Amino acid sequence: MQLIDGKLTAATIRQEIAAEVAAMVARGEKRPHLVAILVGHDGGSETYVANKVKACEECGFKSTLLRHEDDITEEALLAEVKRLNDDPDVDGFIVQLPLPKHINEEKVTEAIDPRKDVDGFHPVNVGRMTIGAPAFISATPQGIVNLLQRYNVPTAGKHAVVIGRSNIVGRPMSVLLSQKGLDCTVTVCHSRTPNIKEICLQADIIVAAIGKPGFVTADMVREGATVIDVGTTRVTDSTSPRGWRLKGDVDFQNVAPKCAFITPVPGGVGPMTICSLMHNTLLAGKKAIYK
Repeated sequence: MQLIDGKLTAATIRQEIAAEVAAMVARGEKRPHLVAILVGHDGGSETYVANKVKACEECGFKSTLLRHEDDITEEALLAEVKRLNDDPDVDGFIVQLPLPKHINEEKVTEAIDPRKDVDGFHPVNVGRMTIGAPAFISATPQGIVNLLQRYNVPTAGKHAVVIGRSNIVGRPMSVLLSQKGLDCTVTVCHSRTPNIKEICLQADIIVAAIGKPGFVTADMVREGATVIDVGTTRVTDSTSPRGWRLKGDVDFQNVAPKCAFITPVPGGVGPMTICSLMHNTLLAGKKAIYK
């Protein structure tokens, strides 16, 4: 069993990005600039955005954090999005989700200029990704692809089972795995899929992104499989100073001995998500996707 170390891989990629940014600046080119809009004070969002700002510093980017109270109107937030769309100094920006219930997340996402949509959520980028055209790809699926490639996990002709069909992870992951370069045969399972255990037992690669702690158990995984755990659920833990710990969708202790490759939680897919956002920001700064 080989542990796929997302934390170490992400650190390596950030160093590679930082070197490229330093070379850009040395040539007199503009330093990439990422802006994050944070609405309200959700604990998870606060932590995630703080990690993004730190990653920007490590990569040599300029970063700006715009905070708004959760009573901001949808109209005002859309005006902020338009301002950033029109600002030539801003290469890419994100609107941290979730948003307050009175704001339509879909409307806000679609208002972002696809050329600055470094989260890869805009329908234009999703569509371009689907047909294999250059696009900003959502960060978690792209991070998983990077892990598979950097660890030389065999994918061509392999049967990949994706558990979960969210627009952020499951759907784009299934598309990426099937495309040329990875060349998997892909099955997508979800809450209405019968016989998930039997389907998973046929899989060479399992990507668990269903948000149910410990959902994938040892009797669902065949010997020599690769298991990618996307789950990050906070569960109560009185032994932790924080009172909780992160638990993945995979019963790691019992599944790991059966695997050729497996990602841990934490330290697996999570660090790669922010790393992929940094890579998208670099591409935005270089105008590498939309010429």
